Amino acid sequence: MFCQNCGHNMAGVEGAFCPNCGAKKNGEQTSAPTAQAGSAAATGASAKKPAGKKLLFAVAGIAIVVIAAVLVFMSSPAPSVGDIMAFGGIEWRVLDVQDGRALLLSEKVLFEKAYDDTDDSSLTWETSSLRHYLNNEFYNTFRAGERSRIVETRNINRSNQWFGTNGGSGTSDRIFLLSLEEVVRYFGDSGQLENSPDEWSISDEYNSERIARDANGDASWWWLRSPGRSGIRAASVGIGGGVGVGGTGVTHGNGGVRPALWINL
Repeated sequence: MFCQNCGHNMAGVEGAFCPNCGAKKNGEQTSAPTAQAGSAAATGASAKKPAGKKLLFAVAGIAIVVIAAVLVFMSSPAPSVGDIMAFGGIEWRVLDVQDGRALLLSEKVLFEKAYDDTDDSSLTWETSSLRHYLNNEFYNTFRAGERSRIVETRNINRSNQWFGTNGGSGTSDRIFLLSLEEVVRYFGDSGQLENSPDEWSISDEYNSERIARDANGDASWWWLRSPGRSGIRAASVGIGGGVGVGGTGVTHGNGGVRPALWINL
């Protein structure tokens, strides 16, 4: 060992000071980290880096997905009248588009159900069991995000033009059936609805447009919300597309249902 101040050989020198220059003898230096300790430290540091990178990649991935979804939504063209669009896992025909909203009618007959459970002569759409079902059980088959897009609609329920049967009060509906007037408006108007002949139905050049089919592809008649010839009958569209202004008995359980609704686009 040599004095670090003057270089004097300190071998065999006792005491705490250099006999040549009086400088204090150096104590043992703290040894440098061993290769093993350094390796362990490096390993720990390297072990932390991938975790940080994974988190960064995950955040970046989520951001990309969100941006892509927004771009797809923004680039999707607004539906036009006559289009078929999917909503809630169901295919719908677009009947009308107004102020960022669209009126949809199920393209197919979704199920069969009676218009009402009783033959009550004072029955109207407002009090029918089918209206209750559509605005409760059927409405709740949609997911929360889909339900938030369904617009509560104020419907006018006119009396039957041919027979004068009371249509009842106006209703606020989220899900509803088309009326006689709406069928004429959206499927073609031959002018017959404004007349009052003795026939129970309208058959015209628009029959083929009004024909509906079920999930099996079979033609099916379907309910309208307007009253028929009396309170125990409801208007309907026949298998061949004719409009049954005189109506069908409300307790018929094989009546096809094509729900209608307005949604925010």
